[in-house]
Amino acid sequence: MPLESTPGPAQGLLLDFGAVISFSVFEIIHEVEAALGLPVGGLGWRGPLQPDADPLWQKMQRDEITEREYWELRAEECGRKIGRKMSVLDFMIAAYNLPQEQIIRPGLVSAVEAVRSAGKRVGVLTNELELFHGKPWMDGLQVLRQMDFIVDATHTHILKPAPGAYQLAIEAMGQPAQRIVFLDDQMRNVEGARRAGMIGLHFDVSRPDRCIRQAMQCLGLE
Repeated sequence: MPLESTPGPAQGLLLDFGAVISFSVFEIIHEVEAALGLPVGGLGWRGPLQPDADPLWQKMQRDEITEREYWELRAEECGRKIGRKMSVLDFMIAAYNLPQEQIIRPGLVSAVEAVRSAGKRVGVLTNELELFHGKPWMDGLQVLRQMDFIVDATHTHILKPAPGAYQLAIEAMGQPAQRIVFLDDQMRNVEGARRAGMIGLHFDVSRPDRCIRQAMQCLGLE
């Protein structure tokens, strides 16, 4: 949705978690390799950072496999490399076993603080936060304690971009859809938000600050 079509400043910020609040696996790939005991370059895929070199990522973008299936296959691959079976939860626990400042985007944290200071609401709409990371890990993240709500398909079983997922988030936000800014790294989910009436912005992990600035502009906080 063009910024000029926004009907006055938005009143709520809605965020995907993986690759938006947290750095994506692809951005911290060398730390992930080290955590798994693999050499630098041991994981030869880079998702959106090098899509031409990641055929499995391309299949996911064409909706031939789901995002969950993508990570299930990557976890299985990593398990074979290190000689033990790995679930997605096993993989993500190993990948994100780092200090919070190394896994959470500081620019996004600053944006959340600014939005809350302005008296506006902030929430999370995610497909697999607890499924991928586990509740103990979530409970340790300060940024999640700043959220007014979390709508997680781990529990709702309604995956983005299904309309019902956005409706749950709109109800939790307590604002009209057109006053909610939504950030997601997957274009299909952004398009789903736009169909629901939200201001959907694509979070390009190669240019994260650009999207954060756009969101703050929509919220009247730039």
